Amino acid sequence: MKIIILGAGQVGRTAAYHLAREEANDVTVVDVNDHLLRDLQDRLDIRTVAGNGAHPNILELAGAASADMIVALTNSDEVNMVACQVAWTLFRTRTKIARIRSLAYTGHEALFFDTDTPPPDGAGFPVDVYISPEELVTQYVERLIRYSGALQVLDFADGRVRLVGLKAVRGGPLVGQQLRNLREHLPNVDARVVAIYRAGASIAPEGDAVIEHEDEVFFLAATEDMRKVMVELRRVDDAVKRVVIAGGGNIGLRLAQRIEDRYQVKIIERDAARARRIAEILRNAVVLHGDAADEELLIEENIDSADVFCAVTNAEEANILSAMLAKRLGAHRVMALINRPAYAEMMQSGSIDVAISPQSVTIGSLLAHVRRGDVVRVHSLRRGAAEAIEAIAHGSRGGKVVGRRVEEIKLPKGATIGAIVRGQDVIMGHHDTLVEADDHVIVFLSDRRHVEAVERLFQE
Repeated sequence: MKIIILGAGQVGRTAAYHLAREEANDVTVVDVNDHLLRDLQDRLDIRTVAGNGAHPNILELAGAASADMIVALTNSDEVNMVACQVAWTLFRTRTKIARIRSLAYTGHEALFFDTDTPPPDGAGFPVDVYISPEELVTQYVERLIRYSGALQVLDFADGRVRLVGLKAVRGGPLVGQQLRNLREHLPNVDARVVAIYRAGASIAPEGDAVIEHEDEVFFLAATEDMRKVMVELRRVDDAVKRVVIAGGGNIGLRLAQRIEDRYQVKIIERDAARARRIAEILRNAVVLHGDAADEELLIEENIDSADVFCAVTNAEEANILSAMLAKRLGAHRVMALINRPAYAEMMQSGSIDVAISPQSVTIGSLLAHVRRGDVVRVHSLRRGAAEAIEAIAHGSRGGKVVGRRVEEIKLPKGATIGAIVRGQDVIMGHHDTLVEADDHVIVFLSDRRHVEAVERLFQE
């Protein structure tokens, strides 16, 4: 697939990294910053073009006339929307994805149209898919707050199934026991452990595998059964009541708006004008003007009684410092938004409970449109090393997938069928489970290098 990426910022670089690693993709990156492009070209086998991605001559230089997809990921909503318009009007680029951050745009669906089903008058911007990293991160953090103790919570099948990653803790009923005992502990709950990581190494999730203290365990279950399974793997955390948010930017404000009716929320913002503005918007949350890394302020606001401290400012260093400080002062669980993957990995293994990577959260929205076969959802896990894919099974009985039991499907090494969604029914992917046509099949890959082999299975 020939793909043009506009923008070599954090999101653009992550997209280029993931897409260029797959042999089937021919990637070109466009940006106004020569330095960023040179750095990217030194690291990846890609083409680069310097210039404004919304300009017709720059898009032409980038190969828009023969491109299959344009992914506009610059920091400007307006540039991204105009670039999609130009790509469609002049080059008839088939798929156009745009990063659009402002609620002022995304709040009006009529502004955008899918070029496969254009409106009669052709009004609006031809954006097939728009993504908002801020909105995706907000949803992600909200789920982490709701499922206290989880490292990752990911949705499939319109929220009917969830994949949860958590650290097994001594005291959990299933810790120290074989995996096959899960059914005995939860006779009325169907769940499937799809991956176990121990000291960074993958452990095959077979029935005789023993779950140990500090293991990172990923499991799939129907959304309503999540908590029952989590209790088996770690001690029950008290229900979340008090949440402190550091940073009143786009993510902090959106998060506060989503949760202020369910929890006692305090939000700390260092810019006085911004603090006043968000105080006028929020109904129940308490807005504090100050520095979230100020020890005296945190003590004064009883940080030791906070169930969750979430640092989501635009500065990752400030997020790291304030989260570490909050943890030292007694906050039960701390999260920090960290852009650099190396920092995120280092911090999560230390004093920060959850390091949130915006790139990892966002990239799945892009990958779902690049994957071959009828792939409807992709989630990147473990800092891009693993993936979870939701694909629709097509074809007739006797094919590669349809009409076969799970144990008969020739999956690559490290791939596991975790669950099957058939209409409104959620069915765990046990060895004798039969796959029917139009089933939504959720596959976990512990090694994303085998993703192409999985794609081929669902290309019938």
